[in-house]
Amino acid sequence: MRTVLSWLKNYKKEAFFAPFFKLTEACFELFVPLVMADIIDRGIAGGDNRLIFLKGAVLVLLAAAGLIVAITAQYFAAKAAVGVSGTLRRRLFSRIMGMEASEVDKNGTSTLITRMTSDINQVQTGINMSLRLLLRSPIIVFGAMIMAFTIDVPSALVFCVTVPILAFVVIGITRYSIPMFSKVQKVLDKVMLSSRENLTGVRVIRAFNLQDDEMRAFTERNDSLKKEQIHASNFTSLTNPVTFIIVNAATMFLIYKGALRINIGSISQGQAVAILNYMSQILVELLKLTNLIVTITKSLASAQRVSSVLGEKEMTAGASEKDSADAAGNTIAPSASGDPFISFDHVSLRYTQGSEEALSDITFSVRKGMSVGIIGGTGSGKSSLVNMIPGMYEAATGRVTVMGEDISHADKVKLRERIGVVPQKAVLFKGTIRSNMLIGNGSATDEEMTDCLRKAQAWDFVSEKGGLDAEVLQNGKNFSGGQRQRLTIARALVRKPEILILDDSTSALDFLTEKNIREEIGKIADTTVFIVSQRASSVMNADMIIVLDDGRIAGIGTHEELLRNCSVYEEIYYSQFERKGGSGT
Repeated sequence: MRTVLSWLKNYKKEAFFAPFFKLTEACFELFVPLVMADIIDRGIAGGDNRLIFLKGAVLVLLAAAGLIVAITAQYFAAKAAVGVSGTLRRRLFSRIMGMEASEVDKNGTSTLITRMTSDINQVQTGINMSLRLLLRSPIIVFGAMIMAFTIDVPSALVFCVTVPILAFVVIGITRYSIPMFSKVQKVLDKVMLSSRENLTGVRVIRAFNLQDDEMRAFTERNDSLKKEQIHASNFTSLTNPVTFIIVNAATMFLIYKGALRINIGSISQGQAVAILNYMSQILVELLKLTNLIVTITKSLASAQRVSSVLGEKEMTAGASEKDSADAAGNTIAPSASGDPFISFDHVSLRYTQGSEEALSDITFSVRKGMSVGIIGGTGSGKSSLVNMIPGMYEAATGRVTVMGEDISHADKVKLRERIGVVPQKAVLFKGTIRSNMLIGNGSATDEEMTDCLRKAQAWDFVSEKGGLDAEVLQNGKNFSGGQRQRLTIARALVRKPEILILDDSTSALDFLTEKNIREEIGKIADTTVFIVSQRASSVMNADMIIVLDDGRIAGIGTHEELLRNCSVYEEIYYSQFERKGGSGT
């Protein structure tokens, strides 16, 4: 929470005035019992109606002044809380956008969504309540105790016993409730994950008639969340009854002690009522404080989760400026003539620490302008390999160099500006064809976008839908799978990349359309193309074919060489083409 609250330095004025005006309100409230005591002792006892009305007017003025400063305090507290949460949300979104693929895999999408929404909302509420009440309640409690001592010391001694006991109860409950609410948020992540999976996979669920199974699974997770929330709430709910018992016991003692003191003439009736009012103020403020403690406890748990994603480096002021400065001074230099354009040197890859290797001892080099086919069975590591070229994942051992520079030390932004990637899953964003194409190249002209759409065999259906201004729904749901793939290929081409990665990006296309796209891409000069596919026809014309089997290279060469020397490639090829003669071609 301390790290998150460091962002309050941008709202110093609001962070000062919110508690200041709340403390002013508290001072007004502390004068109320004294005015009431004066009304009782001098006004009612002496039959002085003028004094009663005068002191009543003072009470009204105190109430009006308290209302004004309370509203002002609320304004400043809300402004600071919303400002900090907005800053955190922007920073967290920026952090997520800058995460490497391995970090996203580690955290999980549902967890990141929960921290962007529920957790930051909890932090916002905690900051708001803290600025308004965290200082006000203790001031009222100790102020009331001090004011009681100014009236009658023997009667006020009960405050010295009551307040420490109440403080011990509140602190004890807070200490044990923070881990409980942290656990609640973790279970909430699982509920979010279940909801997200069901929403994204609703068609699959219906196709396999799994609605009942998914409802049971969601109910189990939801019941688990309910159980944890009830457990945490039951524990924190002990605060109110325990507080009531302690304060009411103290009140009973005050009434008894006050009656004795009045009988012997040590204090007046008004003074006794004032002391009781101060005890009542303490009761009310402690109830507020206990509810505040519960809110702050939730906020602390959420703040820790947000901080764990942002990290200490991300939370320090000026981090973004430092990153920008580093990026400005770290560029990708073109490789020298004769050097490999892309090189893998005994590279292995693990997705998480301690897991099995997804890739093992991968070694090859590629010259500029070559076309490279990558083929292998499902789970052989094809996508893992090409994802290492733009630095989505870093090698566990070995070295990957692109354009002569080790990608572990290269500026990823500069590197990826020169790479066009068409992922396995075609992803389109809500907007228009034009806005999606501009993601690839923000300065592309209409003619360049149209040309790339033609090369990707997409212009026919794009023109029918209205051209570049045709609407694209979320995830491109108003296009078929094959149309989405062609649009993502066009988006990568408009980037004019030096390296083009096609990660099984034509799986939904017919053979003729795929052939036409390959021919158009083959006409692009000085572009190094990686084609990932399970179709032998997609890679057989590549300058070099890499055959993967269970994360290892089973063979490297041309189509003809691999048919002679690589049994894995031969098996894949003849599973798709009829064997003819000895060569199979």
